[in-house]
Amino acid sequence: MNLIKALETSRAEFSLIRRDLHAHPELSFEEQRTSDIVAAQLERWDIPVHRGLGGTGVVGVIRAGTSKRAIGLRADMDALPIQETNTFSHASQHAGKMHACGHDGHTAMLLAAAWHLNTTRQFDGTVYVIFQPAEEKGGGAAKMIEDGLFDKFAMESVYGLHNWPGMPLGVFGVKSGAIMASSSSFKITLHGKGSHAALPHNAIDPVAAMASLAQALQTILTRNKKPSDAAVLSITQMHAGDATNVIPDFGWLGGTVRTFSNEVLDLIEIRLRALSEHLAHGFGCEAEIDFDRNYPPTINHPDETAVCVEVMRALVGADKVDADIEAPLSAEDFSFMLQEKPGCYALIGNGDGGHRDHGHGLGPCMLHNTSYDFNDDLLPIGASYWVKLAERLLPA
Repeated sequence: MNLIKALETSRAEFSLIRRDLHAHPELSFEEQRTSDIVAAQLERWDIPVHRGLGGTGVVGVIRAGTSKRAIGLRADMDALPIQETNTFSHASQHAGKMHACGHDGHTAMLLAAAWHLNTTRQFDGTVYVIFQPAEEKGGGAAKMIEDGLFDKFAMESVYGLHNWPGMPLGVFGVKSGAIMASSSSFKITLHGKGSHAALPHNAIDPVAAMASLAQALQTILTRNKKPSDAAVLSITQMHAGDATNVIPDFGWLGGTVRTFSNEVLDLIEIRLRALSEHLAHGFGCEAEIDFDRNYPPTINHPDETAVCVEVMRALVGADKVDADIEAPLSAEDFSFMLQEKPGCYALIGNGDGGHRDHGHGLGPCMLHNTSYDFNDDLLPIGASYWVKLAERLLPA
């Protein structure tokens, strides 16, 4: 690897910051302590700081040379509502809250990069380091944009990076086009007429309609969508009634839809609504449908992605860069930023979990798992990538 020596040497310092953040997780839009720490570190290095976008967002401004060109580098800060099962010394001190997705590491990596960029200034232009709240819930990226992120900080492109467990340490994964899926949620309520369960002829049974609808919805994927278009429609909740001897007045089912394109998402929503309404009518029920498009697909731009691949290969070697990675059907609100600006979102391997300190939980070191922990050996790798990317995009 062709890592920056100063970032390798400073690994322990930024590991302490990362582990402190891990021990004090904060949920979406509640990242007050985290943003205080980020702002304090940036101010300690005399980096101008702007706060308040998206509520708890922080933007640092690093300028060098005379060019008016500018780019943005983004890290997310929030934790998840999960009870951590790790018992090592930096485990969460807040019950029911955990950095189970590595945003503590993302924040520390970008801080390390900001420190080095500000110290060396081997670029010509402006690097905005964006510390974003509420990636997990609430669309903090969209909120920062609504609050004027790209109006107040004019940048030509923006970049994101996420650790990826199961991929070998320091291996990069990226691709042009869709690298993360959209995330939509639905709730379908079927209204019928209740009755004693021993007198079903007096009822309009929403439970029978729900059972049929749950099966029918899967035909959208198997009979309406092209087989080559990846998509998921998962029913994750079903509820009806409170007693074994009562046919309820209503019942509902809900779940999630994931796609790599808005066209496929449009098709699924149209068919979901039509099936729900017509099937409900066939059972004598009425359907009430809520379909919420939460995050759009994360679509990398080809030119910016090509530059990122060049930087990755120079940093870790071509054999450690998968430039056409199989995109997961998980979602990411960095998608909102890529709708506004060209850029690239990439994955970096977090290893297989062998890095975890003694006292880790029995579960796998996977995202959103109670036994997860970020791999601190990633800190100089990710920070070196950020620095070299900035220097490549804004040559001195």
